[in-house]
Amino acid sequence: MEPPQEQINGAGDCSVSGFDSAEKVIFRWDATASEEAREKMIFNDPQEVKLYLHAVDEIQRFVSSGGEIETRANSAIQIAMARLEDEFRNILVSHSSPINSDSLMSSSSSSHLEVEEDGSSNNGTNCNEEDEQEEEEADLLKRTGSSSGSVRLPTGRGSYSRSTSSIREIELIPIDAVVYLSWIARRMVSAGYLRECIQVYGSVRKSAVDSSFRRLGIEKLSIGDVQRLNWEALEQKIRRWIRAAKICVRVVFASEKLLCEHVFDSVGAVNIHEACFMETVKGPAIQLFNFAEAISISRRSPEKLFKILDLHDALIELLPDIESVFDLKSSDSIRVQAAEILSRLAEAARGILSEFENAVLREPSRVPVPGGTIHPLTRYVMNYISLISEYRPTLIDLIMSKPSRNATDTNSPEIDFSELENKVPLALHLIWIILILQFNLEGKSKHYRDAALSHLFIMNNVHYIVQKIKGSPELREMIGDLYLRKLTGKFRQAATYYQRAAWVKVLYCLRDEGLHTKGSFSSGVSKSALRERFKSFNALFEEVHRVQSQWLVPDSQLREELKISILEKLSPAYRSFLGRFRSHIESGKHPENYIKITVEELETEVLDLFEGLSATQHLRRRSE
Repeated sequence: MEPPQEQINGAGDCSVSGFDSAEKVIFRWDATASEEAREKMIFNDPQEVKLYLHAVDEIQRFVSSGGEIETRANSAIQIAMARLEDEFRNILVSHSSPINSDSLMSSSSSSHLEVEEDGSSNNGTNCNEEDEQEEEEADLLKRTGSSSGSVRLPTGRGSYSRSTSSIREIELIPIDAVVYLSWIARRMVSAGYLRECIQVYGSVRKSAVDSSFRRLGIEKLSIGDVQRLNWEALEQKIRRWIRAAKICVRVVFASEKLLCEHVFDSVGAVNIHEACFMETVKGPAIQLFNFAEAISISRRSPEKLFKILDLHDALIELLPDIESVFDLKSSDSIRVQAAEILSRLAEAARGILSEFENAVLREPSRVPVPGGTIHPLTRYVMNYISLISEYRPTLIDLIMSKPSRNATDTNSPEIDFSELENKVPLALHLIWIILILQFNLEGKSKHYRDAALSHLFIMNNVHYIVQKIKGSPELREMIGDLYLRKLTGKFRQAATYYQRAAWVKVLYCLRDEGLHTKGSFSSGVSKSALRERFKSFNALFEEVHRVQSQWLVPDSQLREELKISILEKLSPAYRSFLGRFRSHIESGKHPENYIKITVEELETEVLDLFEGLSATQHLRRRSE
């Protein structure tokens, strides 16, 4: 326990005894005289910290006491200050590790603790050591002009904030290290070593900011360098920049500012920490924002939209923090640069959306996709607008005008938004994109030679559009149930058209007309006509089965529904036809040449349809 101040000011024997003990502590940690002192650091051991700082304070009391003890005191103070300077530098250097974004996110709240000089938190548990240090902290607060009764620092490893709720200085220097630096700074300043303290701080912290930038992946790239990068590389750098920028503004820059204040405010020179802060971070800040500026003025293309929106969202989220951290007159240029970049990113997003609409409309591929499956363009566009819907809060603010059609352009669909007047402009743009996608798909469907496959292609693709809308709550809300019903009706209509085109000829073979001999209806059945009818049915069904087994309906539910719909028409018709005419065939020669398939076998073969089988797979399955 540290002796109370009253006892230290008492009898001379106590003072001399206290001085002698303190001097021994100082000499024991003299790095010039002890190998052990050179190899160890005081501030790695809290008990040694407490003992050493008490020794420094005790020696400091005698520097102007006169006589031999003053000489001894001055000599000991020089040794102590050299030692504290080394400790100060070591603490700064040892906590210049890369900033960890996970640690930033883990400190989502910032409740304040009262941190006492032993580094513990005053959370309701009082102990003797905390009581001992209360006097010293009260004295420190008197020197710094604080009105509270303790040093207020927030919870969390290295976490303290001031201006906005999102600022977290959590990974720059931990709380205990900040407190240690404050203790050392107080004693060095008290002993007349302010200049040395500032020099050590400035050299280490400037290096630390540069090191953090390198570790966070922030490269020194000019605007031209950024614009020459290929998109894949640039996309990775944007992702890294967003994470790094948040850490740089909220942690690195804010921490540098607050760390200066915590360490140097007690000296009473107001401008020292401000000048130190700007000297340390102005260059890195300009370097940081130059990257975002390069992206904002780069060539526009659809794949860049979401990263540009990510940049926009990150920057607009950071703007209050930027204005708070860079609130000095000398940092006006940094605040202005950030605001201008934000405006250019918004304009770039609007331009890219317009260019994407034109790209969907003009997509030129003419080669039909095999089996009438979902076209890559459909997948790309629907995935794209699903992502757009996830950025709805941002884009609703950025997209302020409705889509428009060039009246002289005959190669684009008509627009009628009269039923959608209550929709925001962004929703109208999404509907417009779906409309022009359908328009493009209709053109592509004409490249199929088989009309049934053309309809199946439209059914597959519009069904995919509907499912993507239903699968995204954000997109469904934007599109609305009215337009979704229209799309549902369209793919069901395409399914009906497919069945007509594919199965009418097959079902036509199962009619009665043309099978009866001339005369009354009941006069008899023409066996030759009946045989030809069975042969036609067998050939047509076999061809449909062979061809449509290679067609593809990717959605399992739609595929089963389509098969059931086919069987609901085909099975009863074939069963009835067999029931009426089987006996006429079986009474003749070689009935197996005409009745080649039972109703059950027909149903099984229909279930093979739309699996996307190759010709070889189809033959193998038929032979099993």
